[in-house]
Amino acid sequence: MSSSIVLPDSKIITPYQADITVPNWMVSSLERVMQYFVDKNLTLDTISVDRMPKPVEGKKYMLYAHIPFCHTLCSFCTFHRFLFKEDKAREYFVALRKEMQMAKDLGYRFESMYIGGGTTTVLEDELARTIEHAKTLFPDIKEVSCESDPQHLANPEFKQLKGLVDRMSIGVQSFDNGILKMTDRLEKFGTGEETFDRIMAAKELFPIINVDLIFGFRGQTPEIIQSDLDMASKLDPRQITTYPLMITHQTRKSVKGKLAAPHGEMMDQYRQILNTLIGQYNQLSGWAFGKANNEGFDEYVIDYDEYLGVGSGSFSFLNDTLYVNTFSLRKYQERIAQGRMAVEQQKRYQLKEVMQYRFLLGMFSGRLSRKYFRDNFNVNLDTALFKEMASMKAIGAIKNDPNNPDDIIVTDNGKMMGLVMMKEFYSGMDNVRAQLRKPLAQRDM
Repeated sequence: MSSSIVLPDSKIITPYQADITVPNWMVSSLERVMQYFVDKNLTLDTISVDRMPKPVEGKKYMLYAHIPFCHTLCSFCTFHRFLFKEDKAREYFVALRKEMQMAKDLGYRFESMYIGGGTTTVLEDELARTIEHAKTLFPDIKEVSCESDPQHLANPEFKQLKGLVDRMSIGVQSFDNGILKMTDRLEKFGTGEETFDRIMAAKELFPIINVDLIFGFRGQTPEIIQSDLDMASKLDPRQITTYPLMITHQTRKSVKGKLAAPHGEMMDQYRQILNTLIGQYNQLSGWAFGKANNEGFDEYVIDYDEYLGVGSGSFSFLNDTLYVNTFSLRKYQERIAQGRMAVEQQKRYQLKEVMQYRFLLGMFSGRLSRKYFRDNFNVNLDTALFKEMASMKAIGAIKNDPNNPDDIIVTDNGKMMGLVMMKEFYSGMDNVRAQLRKPLAQRDM
């Protein structure tokens, strides 16, 4: 294969060469630092609460809806989910629509909706009814994003979502049958070839298709990663997301040493991903790539500082406060039947903690901006977060934009560090979910 790309007009483009020079020990050190801050800030010293706050005039909000059901449970997945039972799922969707009405009654207006799980498409008719209800309640919604697994793409009922979902994210993880077998996905969801064909057929249903891949599996050689990236590129989706495999307290036994690759391989794999996808796609975040820069993607927290979650196990971030909905299906139904929202706990964060969180998101998204911190926190970023800025500059993760003093360029080293930080943050959130699920009894499921 040629080392350069020749376009129809004979213009030659040299392939991207990621300039990642940080040593492995530095990546490991950053992981430990992030684990310290995550353990410190994502603790469960929450306060009992009965209701969400009212919206603040002038703020933009996104609506998140959680569907906590799956037909099968993957060993490496840490999201809030239960084994699917149709009667419980149908009751749940009815309650979810009632909770949306409660958000409307509080005065919320939403510009975007993200539906996550679990598997959101376990009941396509209920999902379609729920999206229609949301669009009726909140006519400002311009985009609906949703997740699904490859198996549901083959259902005839899946076509009900055409015209309702603008962006469908497909959890492929890998097209390699060996990786699929090792992760118990081969029998559950079919071969990589079958998944490829299902996605190709589903492309006509949605304006945006996103293909989710995971790197960092044991035995995932450079050849396998390249084959996965090539297969994804052949589908020509609008977006490709490449998540690193995340190890949490609850998946450590099932993932580390059994499914996870040695720690030192992550940097080489990430470099390979950047070299393959940059040029075909714009980089939207540390692990998301898209054909356009102005469309939503999985990390909705980047586009929206404030979001309200409905459904069991959902999180909301409003007015510098984290709100947590009950993880018990039984309590969820009881609270909604009583005319109460499902929120149970809250934790308010101090200004410094919120700024550190926004700094993390800026590094991860490549949108680190002095103007953002000045406008939103009335601070000088360089002094307010002096240690964070100085350390990232010292390792060549960020540099000043020569064309705009307010903008900060996140380098390839910075992308690597942003990916590591976000990985540890999400692992910390997964540990919170595990702690909230731990007290659940059989009657709560």
